[in-house]
Amino acid sequence: MDLNYSHADDAFRQQVREFLAANLPPDLRRKVRGHLRLGKDDYVRWHRIVAAQGWAAPGWPVEYGGTGWNAVRRHIWDEECALAGTPPILPFGVNMVAPVIMAFGSAAQKARFLPRILHCDDWWCQGYSEPGAGSDLASLATTAVRDGGHYVVNGQKTWTTLAQHADMIFCLVRTDPAARKQDGISFLLIDMKSPGITVRPIVMLDEEHEVNEVFFDNVRVPVENLVGKENQGWTYAKFLLGHERTGIAAVGRSKRELRFLKALALRQQQGGRPLLEDPVFAAKVAQVEIELMALEVTVLRTIAQEDRAPGPQASLLKIKGTEVQQALAEMMVEAAGPAALPFDAALVEGRQGIAHDSADEMQAAPLAAYYFNYRKTSIYGGSNEIQKNIIARMILGL
Repeated sequence: MDLNYSHADDAFRQQVREFLAANLPPDLRRKVRGHLRLGKDDYVRWHRIVAAQGWAAPGWPVEYGGTGWNAVRRHIWDEECALAGTPPILPFGVNMVAPVIMAFGSAAQKARFLPRILHCDDWWCQGYSEPGAGSDLASLATTAVRDGGHYVVNGQKTWTTLAQHADMIFCLVRTDPAARKQDGISFLLIDMKSPGITVRPIVMLDEEHEVNEVFFDNVRVPVENLVGKENQGWTYAKFLLGHERTGIAAVGRSKRELRFLKALALRQQQGGRPLLEDPVFAAKVAQVEIELMALEVTVLRTIAQEDRAPGPQASLLKIKGTEVQQALAEMMVEAAGPAALPFDAALVEGRQGIAHDSADEMQAAPLAAYYFNYRKTSIYGGSNEIQKNIIARMILGL
């Protein structure tokens, strides 16, 4: 295949760069590039800026408000946004539940939910994992029992990202407890303001409230919020996870972080010369850069097959993408050295923190929190061990 970009693609990339230069607010750029935490307003503000341009859902068909871009242009857009330091367009609505609604939802569901997702009028979260059903998702125990025009939902979801902000949650629920575990699952769209829903925070190692437990106590959900057919939710869940894992590769973000790492290692001195010139450290940087280049080529090979839905190759991208992200985070802390040790919670949250002696120290202060947070990447979206099982069965035929 030809991996060279066309002249038209290069012109499109320049158009994207000009849009980002003119529209990305400096405070958001500073937060993202400085590894500071983003709040709900930050995500919503950027989403609506992009939506006003008509680019918030580059993967959607034009008929639903998408851009009509091919896979290469979507890749260019993602890469340039990451390099510029934009907040991400959160995937739960645009990239996860929306494709499921488009493919399997009713006309009424499409008309009701898709425009609100497009303009970030609804914040979505994902109700998949449970205390006893994480990587073994098919073992989920949350039940939905039909009662006239409603389902009555009881159970618990966990590790629910940013559910404290959510207006809606898409949930896998068990509607037929007697069926084989993959066969008795349905896909429900649930209003987070429904009586009986309780959200409890889970504070992570870096002291961030990023994930939650969500409890359902006799929550009544209208039957019209069932996506597709009852007991066919496992099919829809696999469709969704293919989209999720492809995006987890995050090549553009890793390119940005590689640049940050190199700049940091050039400023740090060891033995009277830049750390980046140390043979051992330079070899580690070179190794992760090679792996990132190989990952990018693999992503390009995958998106070149744009006429096909994401398949088991998405698991390859998920594994290597998250390994590269974790390696970069680890080397940032190593390069910063003792300057990464103080935990300045206020600074990480974008407020006035500890008085630091230099700009370099302020840049290093969030790195330990960033490192600890990124230990999650090999677990979410289906742990890397599970991805290896998928590859073994579906690609290698073992």
